[in-house]
Amino acid sequence: MSNILYDFGVGRSDPSTFPTQALQAAAVKVIAEQAEELTMYPGGLGHAGLREAMAKREGDREGVRIDPDHLIITNGSMQAVTLTAEALQEDKGDTVLVEEFSYPGTLGAYRSLNLEMIGIKLDEGGMRIDHMEEQLERLEQQGRRPKFIYAISTYQNPTGFVMPKSRRQEMIDLAAKYQVPIVEDNCYADVHYEGDVEPALFALDDRPEHIYIGSLSKILAPGLRLGYIYARPPMLEKILARRHDAGSNYLASAIAAEFYKDGIQAHADVANPVLKNKRDLTTAGLAAEAEDICVWSNPVGGLFVWVRLPDDVDQPKLNKLAGENGFKFLPGIAFHYQNKNVPYIRLAFGHLTESQIEQGIPVLARCIREARTSNERRSFDRLFD
Repeated sequence: MSNILYDFGVGRSDPSTFPTQALQAAAVKVIAEQAEELTMYPGGLGHAGLREAMAKREGDREGVRIDPDHLIITNGSMQAVTLTAEALQEDKGDTVLVEEFSYPGTLGAYRSLNLEMIGIKLDEGGMRIDHMEEQLERLEQQGRRPKFIYAISTYQNPTGFVMPKSRRQEMIDLAAKYQVPIVEDNCYADVHYEGDVEPALFALDDRPEHIYIGSLSKILAPGLRLGYIYARPPMLEKILARRHDAGSNYLASAIAAEFYKDGIQAHADVANPVLKNKRDLTTAGLAAEAEDICVWSNPVGGLFVWVRLPDDVDQPKLNKLAGENGFKFLPGIAFHYQNKNVPYIRLAFGHLTESQIEQGIPVLARCIREARTSNERRSFDRLFD
């Protein structure tokens, strides 16, 4: 039996906002109406109704037309990550550019494919374009063109940062200059709390080399295992050629398509205020308990708060203390492209109750203080130097 009382480790949405009755009704309807289709393989593109719903989802948010026949329904966004990497990879050891801190699932997949990852430094606006240009120029001089750039530009995991539109355009222009495709992972896009919504990269870039990844895991439920790829020909065919599973879960796709037939915003309007409140409780708790020793992000969307620790924290000791006190987080090493033991932790707040957040953050703060070798006030004011 687990002794974890405050599980800030796993990134998922609030279970209380899961639309049980609406999904039950959708399931009854689609099983009755699509029984014959359920006895067939869905094919490489996947369920037509869900592709139409997701095309509407993206088109409504971005103000551009999306062709449903250029969407591929996948078994979660991780299949999309792997398929796109396999489609673009030519040899083991091929180079790709990633954020210095990125999603562990993607980093693990790229390691398994024997891709060489070059980490691009981050600041509060996401990937630093000056560092990206340095790396692209260095690789160009060595005769090594990266196979692609992988970017989470909206509510970045783990930091929660949003890349401004001007920087997005700079990255697009730089990728075009060096003829490098961009793989945009936007699976947190609809988990939005406040402020302007920055455009997705694909809405600013009509190059066919651009690949876009979306997901229903964060706004609805990861257990559905539904994601998608938006890619225009000839990239679309290149990705489909890597698919050998005869398509994604038809039943889950059909239920989600029925649920979202009128758009995604109605459910987002229910789920996001609950998540925003939990973000506020998390950051308020950190401000009350750890303002003198840590700094952290205040994300305007997504499910994560990124916390910078004092350099004198004994991280093995912190991990041990946290576990003994029923607290779980993910350490910075899990997100670093080279597995470096860096002074950061990620807090995922979405699925916890309000009382777990309110009670848990003081526990974390005590563990951090006890794991330090000094009592000095922090010497930094930003997440990155």
